[in-house]
Amino acid sequence: MVLRRYGDKKPSLGAGVFVDESAVVIGEVKLHDKASVWPGVVLRADDASVEIGRGSAIMDTAFAEAPRGRPVIVGDRCIVSHSAVLHGCRIGDECLIGIGSIVLDGVSIGERSVLAAGSLVTPGTKIPPDSFVMGVPARVTRATTQADLKWLRDELMILEEKAARYRAQS
Repeated sequence: MVLRRYGDKKPSLGAGVFVDESAVVIGEVKLHDKASVWPGVVLRADDASVEIGRGSAIMDTAFAEAPRGRPVIVGDRCIVSHSAVLHGCRIGDECLIGIGSIVLDGVSIGERSVLAAGSLVTPGTKIPPDSFVMGVPARVTRATTQADLKWLRDELMILEEKAARYRAQS
């Protein structure tokens, strides 16, 4: 893993955090307890901060950048899926950001929301809590269901167990 300072800004890792050896974490990045950062992820906080919530998983080749004045905040118990891009945005607790999705500057996604794979959330969009969102540009298509949230919670348990195994092997 690459944990890199940028000037006086440096990464901060909570208890039980897993960062894969191929991930790059730069600058003012805060990984809360039991967060996991998987292969090929880049978290870049050389201007504003990147904060990854407790128990959240940032999956393979995802990218987050916080431009000046626009931090990236990912809430607790979220999954940011493979190759997703987060740029100056805020994700609420218990959200799923689907594979290859792009979330741009000033976006706020409410808690317990699901963003479908390949979606593009345009700058400044506000997604209310409990929303299932998809498309280019992304639009709310329905409310999230208990089945959606159960799937997310089950996946998070699997990822937490995997992260613990990887940590034990390092």
